[in-house]
Amino acid sequence: MRLSSLMTLFFLSSFVIFAQNNTIPAGEKLLYTATYNMSGLLNELAQVTMETSEVKTSNSTLLKLKCSAVTFSKWDNFFKIRDLYESYVSPKTLTPYLYNRDINEGGYEKFMKYKYNHKSNTVSSLMRKKRRDGTFWEVNETVKIGSSTRDIVATLYHIRNMDIHKANIGDSQNLTVLFDNKESVVRVQYVSKETINTAIGKKECYKLSISVNNSNVLKGNNDNLIWLTADANKVPVYAKFKIPVGNGELKIKSATGLKN
Repeated sequence: MRLSSLMTLFFLSSFVIFAQNNTIPAGEKLLYTATYNMSGLLNELAQVTMETSEVKTSNSTLLKLKCSAVTFSKWDNFFKIRDLYESYVSPKTLTPYLYNRDINEGGYEKFMKYKYNHKSNTVSSLMRKKRRDGTFWEVNETVKIGSSTRDIVATLYHIRNMDIHKANIGDSQNLTVLFDNKESVVRVQYVSKETINTAIGKKECYKLSISVNNSNVLKGNNDNLIWLTADANKVPVYAKFKIPVGNGELKIKSATGLKN
């Protein structure tokens, strides 16, 4: 199983491209428990952390969006996961400028870096991958992208800046996400409003379904769902997913440093 497939649950974007950020502050931290179906039983496999911080450069101030996944210690001997995803974005618009992905999943190691050039609509990509003999090989590539294409993490956070309250149930949107140097079209549909119980309280939520065109990452038409709080923070509190090797869930444990 690839936990990166689990992260695909969040491949969403705004109905407005590069809208003003009124939702994501620096200093926010969200904790989740990831469960996976093993032999017919859902087992708590890993902790997923999403956190933000301010980063000052010589030219500007950026917002660092960091997502990490770590298996609980009892599972490390079975399938050890240490994954890190980072995107550095404009704090005003969430426009991405730099992306890093560093994964270690059961001994499979891979590193990706994107540097965005929004004037030319290109990404300078560096991929470093571990061979079976323990050595690494690197590939540098320039990738042409669309004007609204984003990486996983920038997309993940940009969802919460959507004006979902302006959408009608049944509305859908096709979005473009860059993953492993390839653009994928993701269809997001607003299914309903639903109130659910979570570790941070009883929450009225927007329920969205997610599908990826021409991909085997996610299976089924209505098997991949995410619930966002129907408030100004739009916190992802629960998700269900189905991938080729099984199905699982993400449940929120705690949320601190929210803007609203």
